[in-house]
Amino acid sequence: MNAAEVGSSPCSAGALLSKEMIYLMNDGMTAVVFPGQGSQRPGMGRDFHDAIDVCRNTYEEASATLGWDVAALCFGDNDTRLNLTEYAQPCILTTEIAMLRGIEARYGFTPHYFGGHSLGEYTALVAAGALPFSDALRTVRLRGHLMQDAVPVGVGGMEAIIAPNLDLELIRQSLQELPIDVANDNSTQQVVISGQASCMPEAEARLAAALGETSGLRFVPLNVSAPFHSRFMTIIRDAFKEALEAILTKIKPLHAGSVTSNFTGRFHSRNSGEIIDQLVAQLSGTVQWRQNMVSIATAASAIFEIGPSRPLRDFFKQTGIACRSITTLSAAERIFVTPQRNTTPLPFETGLCA
Repeated sequence: MNAAEVGSSPCSAGALLSKEMIYLMNDGMTAVVFPGQGSQRPGMGRDFHDAIDVCRNTYEEASATLGWDVAALCFGDNDTRLNLTEYAQPCILTTEIAMLRGIEARYGFTPHYFGGHSLGEYTALVAAGALPFSDALRTVRLRGHLMQDAVPVGVGGMEAIIAPNLDLELIRQSLQELPIDVANDNSTQQVVISGQASCMPEAEARLAAALGETSGLRFVPLNVSAPFHSRFMTIIRDAFKEALEAILTKIKPLHAGSVTSNFTGRFHSRNSGEIIDQLVAQLSGTVQWRQNMVSIATAASAIFEIGPSRPLRDFFKQTGIACRSITTLSAAERIFVTPQRNTTPLPFETGLCA
């Protein structure tokens, strides 16, 4: 669609479109990214569910697939299951797909490239048409269950290292001979480590010595039930691979080529076996999110984060890449419909995230 066709677009609804939407209609290549576990919140997706039929249908499809009321769990105020990995993962996946489907239906938005952080990679594969929604739901429910049970509660832990200009290799070297791994390379200002909880104080001491007088150095423990993306997840790899191989024929590798791999940081190959291997490796390997962001920004002119909350926006900003976050239906309205004085179709200014 080009700017001359705006008047006939269902998303215009007689109003001026935002400059972002006009830019997208003028053949701008777009990407969407999805956050993973930790982004969940009570009430997530309810405004989309109540306002748009396709969103409501998505929650109903998820409930029919999983055998429990996904909407009730997502929208409840005090349901503690939302913090359990095996429930949180399918709930986040459902909410993100419902939001994307609603945005596509209401505003005519069609992304070209896809990425997701950890669990979000599965949302990205569904969004790209590489994996059926129902199969993805069953897969992430199993993934969450396996991850939850891999290590007894209290044995493992995760911490975020926060400081400017973090040196990933120096961090890895400092952790040598400790049962602790780099779980997420999130940005130049945040790296997450994961492993044996009792060794975290030693890891902190080593890292503080290695990083020296780095301004603003902080260690932030994460509220997780297991050491995800560490060697402690190796034990579940075979069982998870077996589950993925059972849906091998459902994977559409040509579509997966538009999705970034957390394990490699590059776009997936168009080979189903390699896609499965990379998803399995992601369980115990480092999420190469910094490289994912670079790969996506190289391919796309505009990037949108869609999910219950917006942790990825700051990572993009710290990397000098623009990103717009959509966590509510009103946020989508502001981006795609709100009239702007300047309707010149321009890409977003690098380094600014709203």
